[in-house]
Amino acid sequence: MGFHAFSSPYDWGRIAEFKTIASAVPGGMADLSVGSPVDPVPASVAGALAAASDAPNAHGYPVTVGTKDMQDAIAEWFRHLRGVDLKAVGARVVPTVGSKEGVALMASLLHLGPGDVVVQPRVSYPTYEIGTQLAGATVLKVDDVADVDSWANEPGVKAVWVNSPCNPSGEVLSAAQMAGIVGAARRIGAVVLSDECYALMDWRGMEGTPAVDSNEPAAANAFSLTATPCALSDQVCGGDASGVLVLYSLSKQSNMAGYRTALVAGDAALVAEMIDYRKQIGQIIPGPVQAAMAAGLRDVVSVHEQWERYRRRLATLVDALRAYGYDAHMPQGALYVWVRALSGDCWKDMADLAELGIVPSPGEFYSAPEYLRFAATATDAVVDLAAERLRNRA
Repeated sequence: MGFHAFSSPYDWGRIAEFKTIASAVPGGMADLSVGSPVDPVPASVAGALAAASDAPNAHGYPVTVGTKDMQDAIAEWFRHLRGVDLKAVGARVVPTVGSKEGVALMASLLHLGPGDVVVQPRVSYPTYEIGTQLAGATVLKVDDVADVDSWANEPGVKAVWVNSPCNPSGEVLSAAQMAGIVGAARRIGAVVLSDECYALMDWRGMEGTPAVDSNEPAAANAFSLTATPCALSDQVCGGDASGVLVLYSLSKQSNMAGYRTALVAGDAALVAEMIDYRKQIGQIIPGPVQAAMAAGLRDVVSVHEQWERYRRRLATLVDALRAYGYDAHMPQGALYVWVRALSGDCWKDMADLAELGIVPSPGEFYSAPEYLRFAATATDAVVDLAAERLRNRA
């Protein structure tokens, strides 16, 4: 009983030596490794947190499902930015203390264990695998989750991870691909776990285009409801949330990683059980943070501004990496440039780049040791520094 052992190459301590080398380069290190936001939290969020710092939901115990205002904000966000009416599809919502704990605990909360199989993309966020291992279940990695024949006939499949836009590759699945996954999972009684934490970061068609002026009304069209399909949309789930769970986080859209604001939405019966468990183990978002989360979900203008920051940084990195020799392209989505290592080995390229003062992430962390991931979650100054160094050594 309890947590099972896990193993993973995902250990940021493994790149410490490269950071030491890069830090010694004149001008310092350009750290493009960890995807941790660096930009300001929206003023609306900070204001809401301050205003709620001594509210009843602060000095009293907060409710596990959140305040009515926060639940309303979540429903509004899904309706306006994801084209999903949660009530109409029969979905419930529970906030989580960041998306990582939701991912890591998901297999356990679904009562999976020895003999059960959880499908995931081969190249993916490492915590999917770690969470499955913690539950004692078996990981099944496939090259393409949308190729349902690669997993639908395997015995014991109880859950299927989908990540669109994908960390690290940036791949975005179409509504038809996602609908195929949901249909196949339902036929075998498996739950679809759709990690949509980068849902609003869609860059298809952006390569080579001018920046969006956030002061113009056209900027409101930067997010297309059909661009990154939601697993709870009618086109994907057929108007029924049964067997589908969506995970989302405000860490990237609103720079709120330190606030630990995220959620799980979907199948009402599954979410209801998760709410009961979370009550007992105290996995509850603090009261003042619930107010901040509601503000972040409603502040679409700030999300557009952050979208444009990331678009500029990604374009800068792509241009510089191409100049250096990498086959770099604007990702379809998410916040990373994913490139094949010039040497064919991520660790050899990590060593070469450290000599330039640049530190990306090794692809081995994501089960692809022949790749590198460059994060756009660094300041403009750091991204520009890295770009200058890459171009100067081209």
